[in-house]
Amino acid sequence: MQTPLRSKDQEALLRAVRPNIVQSIRAFRVHDLQETAGTLGHHFLYANLAHAQTKQDVLELIASQFTFPAHFGKNFDALYDCLTDPLHKCGPQPGFVLVLDQIPVTAKFDKEVREQLLDVFREAADYWAERKIAFRCFYSFL
Repeated sequence: MQTPLRSKDQEALLRAVRPNIVQSIRAFRVHDLQETAGTLGHHFLYANLAHAQTKQDVLELIASQFTFPAHFGKNFDALYDCLTDPLHKCGPQPGFVLVLDQIPVTAKFDKEVREQLLDVFREAADYWAERKIAFRCFYSFL
């Protein structure tokens, strides 16, 4: 069993990570990211995409696990919209830590589509950077 991070270590966990970035999860553990988000008062959003095979599957899982509204359009433009404008209109935001776990690597979700997905999150990171709000997205591939 892995040892949980102490509060002091949690605060330091993200210091070396730019506040607005989309990057591989690498040495980070999901649980530590979740606890750190809580310590910092940031929103934590997690999507396990291990059972997805297609773009539609990925979008449906993200929408479900991020609890997007029922009217979510299930396309990349709608994904960007749900990650940005409505949240901004809700008032001041403390920051975001997102994890896209096990993004599929399949013929129906090829490298080009994976990059398009990550580009949506990069654009959302830029959106929040302009508003001086941290938006860190970590991902892994299946």
